[in-house]
Amino acid sequence: MKAALHTVTSAPELPAYVPSGRECELFEHAWRRRLPVLLKGPTGCGKTRFVAHMAARLGLPLHTVACHDDLTAADLTGRYLLRGGDTVWTDGPLTRAVREGGICYLDEVVEARKDVTVVLHPLTDDRRILPLERTGEELAAPNSFMLVVSYNPGYQTLLKALKPSTRQRFVAIEFDFLPPEHEIGVVSAESGLSPERVRPLVGLAGRLRALKGHDLEEGVSTRLVVYCATLIAAGMPIADAVLAGMIEPLTDDADVKAALLDVARAVIG
Repeated sequence: MKAALHTVTSAPELPAYVPSGRECELFEHAWRRRLPVLLKGPTGCGKTRFVAHMAARLGLPLHTVACHDDLTAADLTGRYLLRGGDTVWTDGPLTRAVREGGICYLDEVVEARKDVTVVLHPLTDDRRILPLERTGEELAAPNSFMLVVSYNPGYQTLLKALKPSTRQRFVAIEFDFLPPEHEIGVVSAESGLSPERVRPLVGLAGRLRALKGHDLEEGVSTRLVVYCATLIAAGMPIADAVLAGMIEPLTDDADVKAALLDVARAVIG
C-alpha cells in the first residue's frame, strides 16, 4: 500500500509570513488551549506557509502530510511491515506526532479517504486520544501536540467535502490572497524583483482571479506570481515569463489560454 507523503521539520529560522489579520494570535490561543485548527482558502494563498511560520514561532516540530486520493487511515496511524524476517509495527506520521508532540498538518484533508476523518475525531475533542486497534494501544496526546488541517472550499463537491460534524470539531481560520500592496512586498522579497516591476504582475493576478468560476477552475496563486517574477528577475522576457509562470499552469484549453493572454497583454502591455 502507498505510504503517506510526509515531512518532519524543526526549522530554527522563522519562515517569512505576512499576516492579513489576527490569524497568528488566534493560532497561538488555539495552541495554548489545545484546540484543533482548520485552515480554509484558495490554493496558493499561504496556508502551508502560515503553518510553517507558526510551528517555527512556537518552537514545535512540524509533521506535514500531503493528502491524496489513496491516503488511508493506516497511512496516518501506521502498519506492520516485514523487516529482516520479522513483522514490526511502524508508526505513521500522525502517530509519531502524537507520541513525540508537535504540529501534525494534513494539507487538503478532503482529498483523503473518508476513513481518515474518523481517525481524527478522538483527537479533536476533550479526549485527545489516538486509538490504535492493531497494537491495542490508546495514545493520549501530550500538551505539545496540535492537529491542523486545511482544504480549499472552491474544490468542494458532494463527494469531497468535510462533513459538518467534522468541521465543527475545529477552530476555523479563513484565508484569502493578500491585499495588492502586501502581495507586492511578498513577491518582491521572494523573487528579488523590484516592487515597481512586480506591481503589474500582481495586477494581472487580480484580473485572472476574477475569472475563477467562469473560464478558470482556480485563480492565480501567489506562488505562481513569485515564480513568474523569479523568471523575470533571472532575465527572461516578461511575455515569456508570464506565459510560463501564470498562464500555462492555469489551463490546457487553447481558447481559454488565448483569452488569458489577451488579458495579460491589456494589463502588462
